Amino acid sequence: MPCLGFLLSFLTFPHFYNSLTVILISFQLWVFGFLVLQPYFLSREKEDMSAGVSFKHSFSMLMLQLFMFFACYHECLSSPLDHLKGYMLTERGVDAFSPEVTPSAAPQPFLALLAPSPLSPFTNSTVPKLSGLCILNFTAAQSLISMTSIDCWAAFAPLLANVICCPQLHATLVILVGQSSKETGLLALNRTLAKPCLSDIEQVLAGQGAGDNLKQICSIHPSNLTEASCPVKDVDEFENTVDSSELLASCEKIDPMKECCDQVCQGAISEAATKLALKASDPLSMDGPHVLPEHSTRVNDCITVVLRWLASKLDSYHAKEVLRGLTNCNVNKVCPLVFSNMRHVANSCGNGISNRTACCDAMDSYVSHLQKQTLVTNLQALDCATSLGLKLQKYNITKDVYSLCHISLKDFSLQVTDNMYESVASQRSGCLLPSLPSDATFDKFSGISFICDLNDNIPAPWPSLSLLPSSSCNKTVRIPALPAATNAQSGLYIEYVAVYLLIASSMVIMMLLQF
Repeated sequence: MPCLGFLLSFLTFPHFYNSLTVILISFQLWVFGFLVLQPYFLSREKEDMSAGVSFKHSFSMLMLQLFMFFACYHECLSSPLDHLKGYMLTERGVDAFSPEVTPSAAPQPFLALLAPSPLSPFTNSTVPKLSGLCILNFTAAQSLISMTSIDCWAAFAPLLANVICCPQLHATLVILVGQSSKETGLLALNRTLAKPCLSDIEQVLAGQGAGDNLKQICSIHPSNLTEASCPVKDVDEFENTVDSSELLASCEKIDPMKECCDQVCQGAISEAATKLALKASDPLSMDGPHVLPEHSTRVNDCITVVLRWLASKLDSYHAKEVLRGLTNCNVNKVCPLVFSNMRHVANSCGNGISNRTACCDAMDSYVSHLQKQTLVTNLQALDCATSLGLKLQKYNITKDVYSLCHISLKDFSLQVTDNMYESVASQRSGCLLPSLPSDATFDKFSGISFICDLNDNIPAPWPSLSLLPSSSCNKTVRIPALPAATNAQSGLYIEYVAVYLLIASSMVIMMLLQF
């Protein structure tokens, strides 16, 4: 096995012209001789020990190993002249598609990795056309605006809207108005300024790469910058009406994990908003279950005013953390997916599931529709699994079709499917965002990225009326850090990953040394 690597290395020594290249090639061939052949010498021994499907034994991994092995071997047989010819041919190919430049001009990048990334919308920000009427200080909130433009990047805004983009945009509006109250003494804009200010915010964000239709995606209106129906917007009147010191103490720093259940800050905000709502000249009835819809709307509008006051007492970063933490409590309570008509699933899976294949085909077709809607958090996926299961049960589907058809939590979020080899079951990977999703990040070379939870192979739990959680705080479903492989699904653990990375790095170094 390893001898094969040494043998090929010695056979090809005459073709080398660099001692470091000799070492790199020898190492690569030796390790690949071991990695490619080792699984087949040990396969019989491990056959009874492995219940799951190992990714390293898949056809895709075998082809990858063989491809890299022969690539190394081909490199061994190449002479320096071959490399020079390849360089000249590649350079001519690049010139054919590049504009003509004078000898004094800077040369065009040769390697594609050195060229500017096509996923870099923020490197050349456009200058926004502002109205000149808005009093909000965009310069002081530049870091906040930059983060919002990344979270709401044009291509991903519809997919991240529910969990990242819209919560961040709403927080940005609250902070901008709250910070401006330090100068104006008002916790809201008047209706005359609200419209041009909202337009300016859109222009500033779009100029840094955000989508230009965020108003539609996040349901933002000029009224989001005003006091709406809340009767209080003056800072002095606000602080004379509520217990501002207790409010600040409850909310200046929150634990995102505990707040959703303890509701310390949320309780203080609701209490303050209720006091503000009662300042109206026409106080509405709020007697228990007979609370009028107008009063509920007024309290909600006053909650926005309370949040602006909090934002004025905190720096932009901490204000954003508090606001996003509070929003997550509401985000994880509701499944954001829209369940379309499922009668075809009921026809295939109802009445005892007489045809398992037809039932699972119908379920796969239905969840594929769900996967096109949006990214969801792991807790949202649990809510969606429960909601769909209860709807299916209303159609007289009593058996656990989730287990029958291998429906996982990942099936309720966006998917990436690799169908490169039709003879092998496709490797599906879904992205479940963490229950406390972080902001997206931007790199000028790799573009936009965001963190996905690696819990996307957890089987979806079939709902039972006796086991339904009474609230999100009582959910007992534990989501492990890494899913275990099952007979129907391949695990995500790749053995020898460090070795593969080391070999890939050495191949890059070898190619660079040859130029």
